[in-house]
Amino acid sequence: MTAAALELDGLRKSFGKTEIIRGVNLSIAPGERHAIIGPNGAGKSTLFNLITGRFPNSGGKVSLHGNDLAGKAPFEINRMGLSRSFQITNIFPKMSVFENVRCSLLWSKGYKYSFWTMVSKSQDLTDAADAILEQINLTARRDLPAGVLSYAEQRALEIGITMAGGADVIMLDEPTAGMSHSETDYIVDLIRKVTENKTLIMVEHDMGVVFGLADYISVLVYGEIIATGRPEEVRANPKVQEAYLGAALEEEH
Repeated sequence: MTAAALELDGLRKSFGKTEIIRGVNLSIAPGERHAIIGPNGAGKSTLFNLITGRFPNSGGKVSLHGNDLAGKAPFEINRMGLSRSFQITNIFPKMSVFENVRCSLLWSKGYKYSFWTMVSKSQDLTDAADAILEQINLTARRDLPAGVLSYAEQRALEIGITMAGGADVIMLDEPTAGMSHSETDYIVDLIRKVTENKTLIMVEHDMGVVFGLADYISVLVYGEIIATGRPEEVRANPKVQEAYLGAALEEEH
């Protein structure tokens, strides 16, 4: 039996006496596109931070391809095959678009701590970075400082950076936040393309994005998952409609 790409077993997180994540159980299959939705304050970002090792958990277990992540630092989890983006874009604005991607490739390409290596002369590194730029539609922006890109292009670059380490489990935190409809369409098409044959886990408020992209949806309310299922099942779930979805869909219109 194939191990889940990501499995949460009774995951908990408390800050002092306040319990934010309250016994989350979730299993995500390899190659699945899974969205986590819920109202503000539900604990979605905290859940992402627990999975990726930014926060220690207060109980329960996180497993990546059957491997327990307890005590692992974020960089160790990344090297085990899980990569994430953040709500706030994280790029090097003064470096070129190409240099941003090249930096993110160094460890996976075996350069590690070789300070004496001239990466600018490494053709395999250049080719790999250029391939990612083509994949994320930024070849024409290759030599520009990343800080001059449009907001949607910066998000695309961050997705490229997230992909560059070769991870097969990709976590995206609010990938379309603050975008226009046309920018959202561009990013959704990009996500669909670059995560093909990979496992995608995303937090997203835009219900059009969620229902158009996700194979499965989990609804997190007050630190607990109240429903998991295919989009049509979640949309029809009375508990979800009462707790969150009805209001969210009204906001969309």
